[in-house]
Amino acid sequence: MFSSKSDRRQFLRAAGVALSLPVLESVAARKSFAQQAAGPRRRMVAINIGLGLHAPNIIPTATGRDYELPTYLKLIGDLREQFTVFSGVSHPEVAGGHLSGKSFLTAAKHPNSAGFKNTISMDQLAAEQLGTATRFASLSLSSSGPGLSWSRAGVEIPAETRASRIYQKLFLAGKAEDQAAQVQRLRDGKSVLDVVLEKAKTMQKRISGRDKAKLDQYFDAVRETEKRLTKAEAWTTRPKPKVDAKQPVDVADRNRIVEQMEMMYEMMFLAIQTDSTRFLTYHFTGMNAVPIIPGVTIDYHNLSHHGKDPKKIEQLTTVESAVIEGLAGFLTKLSETTENDATLLDQTMVLFGSNLGNASSHDSKNMPMLLAGGQFRHGQHLAFDKQNNYTLANLYLSMLQNLGLEVDSFASSAGTMRGLASKV
Repeated sequence: MFSSKSDRRQFLRAAGVALSLPVLESVAARKSFAQQAAGPRRRMVAINIGLGLHAPNIIPTATGRDYELPTYLKLIGDLREQFTVFSGVSHPEVAGGHLSGKSFLTAAKHPNSAGFKNTISMDQLAAEQLGTATRFASLSLSSSGPGLSWSRAGVEIPAETRASRIYQKLFLAGKAEDQAAQVQRLRDGKSVLDVVLEKAKTMQKRISGRDKAKLDQYFDAVRETEKRLTKAEAWTTRPKPKVDAKQPVDVADRNRIVEQMEMMYEMMFLAIQTDSTRFLTYHFTGMNAVPIIPGVTIDYHNLSHHGKDPKKIEQLTTVESAVIEGLAGFLTKLSETTENDATLLDQTMVLFGSNLGNASSHDSKNMPMLLAGGQFRHGQHLAFDKQNNYTLANLYLSMLQNLGLEVDSFASSAGTMRGLASKV
């Protein structure tokens, strides 16, 4: 159809897609590589516990620096000076119980409404501008079901749920003929974009109003797709990093959530250690079954709706302690691994929390949140008003600026996080 890439891109512009993509892509790459040359690599990980976290076990009663570690924080107490706990924070006008998970990293309002359209997630905004320096701009992981990452067009980024496939994606090169076939598939994908955009151009002349807005969203999605295809083709023939770790064997029993979680954390660590990506999300969704954990006899989801039943809270504490121990292992490995005279934890922000403040009542206020690592002055509990919550997106803005992005707002933010200071 087209004799050159230039012809194809001219066609995309004519079709109403404002594609200055080649220029933007090269500018972003130059900016990203220049930033890395000037200083340490900066990374971000975001983890959401979909069935909540029992607040009394993770939120300290005292504020400031001299607080007593509650049950869960004792499990990561050795890293106390490398994390900050937040309470009294949430996303304004985000309700809907479990549906609020859609807005965990976007802060998009009313995820429970019929006409809800999501916005770009924090990790994808960072990946857009800084993701060109690595093989994968970002990785979205999940224990099961949907992930946490959303594109600028409000489209969910598919999440990988199997550790074996993540390993394969990160470290297994495949045969030469397989690589060639992959390149051809990527090029075929671009040809498909040409065809559908030609049809969309014809359609554009006959629509107006709401339909035109929908078509504009479609064009946004096409731009994102073409960008991913172009980058994927460029990396296909480059050698993948080698690691000592063997490809994991996926846990067959889905009730062994601890083993599954540990595998995912190992994949996340390897991805960071090999600089395969700098932006990762992990949605630990929970389950409607009894997890195989000593002392637990009630299904996890049921435990999260404990209704203040002491026996349920006791078992819930056992489950969530195992979840926190998984985080502790991940943070410890990052803190014990160095890169360019700094630890990986120093260079990686790890956001950990839940979209539910009180899972028992599906309440999305007072979200329990913790931030570890990165270039921040940690070691404190920042407590805000439990009745009139502080905007969590302010923390997200601080994290984006910590990555070096020149942004002055994100979603519902009204400024950066009050009380959280950067080391740089």
